[in-house]
Amino acid sequence: MLLLRNANIIYLLLLFFSCQPSPESIPLSQVSVAEELLVDSVWAGHPVGFALLTQPPHQFVAYYNQDRQMVVAHRKLDQDRWQYQPLPEKIGWDSHNYIRMALDAEGHLHLSGNMHVDTLNYYRTEKPYDISTFQQVSEMIGKDETRMTYPEFFYHPEGHLVFTYRDGGSGQGNQIYNLYDVTKKTWQRLLDTQLVDGGGAMNAYLHGPVLGPDGYYHLIWVWRDTPDAATNHDLSYAKSKDLVHWQQSDGTSQPLPITYDNAEVIDPVPAHGGMINGNTVIGFDQQQRLVVTYHKYDSAGYTQIYNARLEEAGWVIYQATDWNFRWEFGGYGSIVAAVGVSPVRVDANGQLIQEFYSDSLGNSRFILDEQTLSQQEEIPLPLKAPAALDTVLSDFPGMQVHWLTENKHVVQDSSWYILRWETLGRNRDQARSGPLPSPSPLKIFRITK
Repeated sequence: MLLLRNANIIYLLLLFFSCQPSPESIPLSQVSVAEELLVDSVWAGHPVGFALLTQPPHQFVAYYNQDRQMVVAHRKLDQDRWQYQPLPEKIGWDSHNYIRMALDAEGHLHLSGNMHVDTLNYYRTEKPYDISTFQQVSEMIGKDETRMTYPEFFYHPEGHLVFTYRDGGSGQGNQIYNLYDVTKKTWQRLLDTQLVDGGGAMNAYLHGPVLGPDGYYHLIWVWRDTPDAATNHDLSYAKSKDLVHWQQSDGTSQPLPITYDNAEVIDPVPAHGGMINGNTVIGFDQQQRLVVTYHKYDSAGYTQIYNARLEEAGWVIYQATDWNFRWEFGGYGSIVAAVGVSPVRVDANGQLIQEFYSDSLGNSRFILDEQTLSQQEEIPLPLKAPAALDTVLSDFPGMQVHWLTENKHVVQDSSWYILRWETLGRNRDQARSGPLPSPSPLKIFRITK
């Protein structure tokens, strides 16, 4: 199943939804485990996102151990022994409190996590690649850092490290971006204002910025009026080449901050219209045209996946599925999703493909018609690891397998790394009573063809 973070732009995907560059066209029989290494034992009472970062010859894993304490592990890729560095952070029951890591241009490791409408939790190493020198940094800018959620690191077009987060709560928040000066080792605002401002009445749940083949960073989001997941509405869009000056799809200037009143709308899906944050993604077709994928209710009230493509005349919306069920979601806390979406993309054979998920129909993968984006042929799902690794090993009822791959995958000698562990499913961020599972082995696998 697809595990969705309610009120989050980041979600943990099934293995087949992970975007690996090399295994896309690998025959299923040729995928094998080249290396299996135990990292540690981890908390299994509920799922929360870990972090995997590989920059040869270094590899880092950040996670919550069996005592719920945040730990960073490091090794050299030619070694099987880990160095461990505990950090003064402990996870409760909130599945929003994932971990993110990044390296700056000088090799200093940056880490943030365990924040859900909380004060800044941010750590940085004093020495390059040396996790024993992690130091807690109490502030980045010193403003708007007491109600932080959804930390993300990514890189500016000029290579500088960028940190973004939501300031505020679900239904009332703003998106903020900070830029790191590697020489001064200080942060500053990337923008003089918030990028997206909910005006105190709503907040935006963003996907991106995603750097496209056209040289633009593309950003999409849904607005939400309240903490209730059913109140997502109005799928919106903006683009930029430098993350400072923003445009709408026709090239006209986008005023900042982006608000509900001045934002470009791809599809005016109403609240309670079947659209949810986290299930909005960006892809590109053979002509490098932008395609935005999401779901909403159709005229009959059923849940359907849609692809909105930016064409010469503007946004054209194509229905991608013809399902006869309705995913009636809502409420508070982390949700187990009944539907999953993935971006359209061009495979190694030049075909436009897309994967779908529903809890009633399972996983599927189709070749799409280039003109209509309709399903033409169902094809086998790519296998990113041997199928046996997707089998739950724990005998505790309700356990699930979790996989993690990197956003920018390290592929050496036709191999790549994945992280695997098991936990119980989501419980809307509420504590469980009664027996709990034993700690789960956290393992890293190098998969090869």
